Amino acid sequence: MFGKPGAAARAAAFGVLSISTCLALAACSPVKFGAAAVVGGQRISLSALDTQVSNLKAAAAPYGSQISLTAAEMPAAVLGWLIKFQIGNQMAAAAGVSVTQAQVQAGTADINSEAAEAAEEEGLSSAQAALLDAGVTPQMLPDLGLFQAQELAIAEKSNGGKLPTTTAQDNAVSALLTKDQCAAAKYLNIQVNPQFGRLDYSQLTVVPVNDTLSRPAGTPSPADTSGLTPASC
Repeated sequence: MFGKPGAAARAAAFGVLSISTCLALAACSPVKFGAAAVVGGQRISLSALDTQVSNLKAAAAPYGSQISLTAAEMPAAVLGWLIKFQIGNQMAAAAGVSVTQAQVQAGTADINSEAAEAAEEEGLSSAQAALLDAGVTPQMLPDLGLFQAQELAIAEKSNGGKLPTTTAQDNAVSALLTKDQCAAAKYLNIQVNPQFGRLDYSQLTVVPVNDTLSRPAGTPSPADTSGLTPASC
């Protein structure tokens, strides 16, 4: 993920440091009342999102300027992870894989190791700072560990029961995971409350809705809209 062998097999799990026909909500039925998003017909509630954003703000406060994620950006960052975790569950179900608690713990340890490397590269004080800067709260880390374990299990199953050890294997597994993510996100028919943005299928992150209104001089342009429609998978 950060340049080590087999990194591509892990990339989707920690993509910030490193899909649903009805996404443009103005063109389809509204998101369920009180929902930040609807994934597979199930709500990610506004209250659940608010709780995790509060957790993120509280945990990030001691790190001060180390955390580049602004308060305004935190809801979308957190929501992206909450959606991604549901995509991971669907990927695992579609692939017919399940993981043990030991695998989840190993996945969490792997994430912490990757975050520690990222922190060193980016001049941050700790793995925790790198995770927070990516929008991952301490309370969400077990879910990220599960996501990591699920993707590694899929990678192992697709590669004859072991993780990739060659560049060719790594590329093949990475392509498979990308395809599986796309298929899972389409299947889940994800709808994001436009208050928070839209889902970027290419990165599985929530990005701002394209602003078609006039903006004052000097206002940043809206985010790149590539990846905002499902890829062919």
